Amino acid sequence: MQPRRAAVLAEAVDRLREAGVASPDHDAAALLAHVYAIPRGRLYEIDLVGDPQRAAFSALVARRAQREPLQHLTGSTGFRHVDLAVGPGVFVPRPETELLAGWAIEAALALAAPVVVDLCTGSGAIAKAVADEVPDARVHAVELDEAAHAWAERNLRGTGVDLRQGDMADAFGDILGQVDVVVCNPPYIPLEAWESVAAEARDHDPHLALFSGADGLDAIRVLESRAAVLLRPGGLVGAEHADVQGASAPAVFSRAGRWSEVRDHDDLAGRARFVTARLAR
Repeated sequence: MQPRRAAVLAEAVDRLREAGVASPDHDAAALLAHVYAIPRGRLYEIDLVGDPQRAAFSALVARRAQREPLQHLTGSTGFRHVDLAVGPGVFVPRPETELLAGWAIEAALALAAPVVVDLCTGSGAIAKAVADEVPDARVHAVELDEAAHAWAERNLRGTGVDLRQGDMADAFGDILGQVDVVVCNPPYIPLEAWESVAAEARDHDPHLALFSGADGLDAIRVLESRAAVLLRPGGLVGAEHADVQGASAPAVFSRAGRWSEVRDHDDLAGRARFVTARLAR
């Protein structure tokens, strides 16, 4: 006899909870919806779970219980109003980063034909969101890692974004002083914090996208220097950071002596999340 959806989900939720998954109810429902190729909100349409679907679902739950990222199992994730293909070799964008993307979008919308640069683009999440919501923008993006760049290439195809592979430290030498907004979600985890990183990120996200020197600020220092030469006078930069870097990340910009309006921003949980600054005129 085929089991009912509620029973199948309850069993999966228990297994995921025991494995330490942070959101077992959400993840179990998302995986079952993926098996049926329907939105999670339509699971109510499923009453009895067929044998093939149950087998596929059980296999996915087992992998999630091993802390394989949910997005790797479904192959995609949402980011603001766009969908992104993700998988092994690319950092899975977090909901918190949508706030930084929203800041960049608002800054770009206030300008006519803005030029926006996304450094350390990873999957292309921020660049794709900007291109989607600011159609008049000229968007450029760069990613160093070859595997991540391949994912960005897939996600940004047809968007008009100028995607390049390279190091943000010397990227876009052809548009120096012409950029209105620089945005970046750089690596920012201190090397010594390796043990504290969630298994989904530590074991599956590329370490190049996670760790950044002894204090976690090495990439932000590079960003500060590169943004200073990319931006027009009065241009804006925004960068995500760890919640414990609410003072130290802004200090990178304040100490440089070439930025005004240096400000830190909290996420929806009230944790320090990203810094913004304006290049002095």
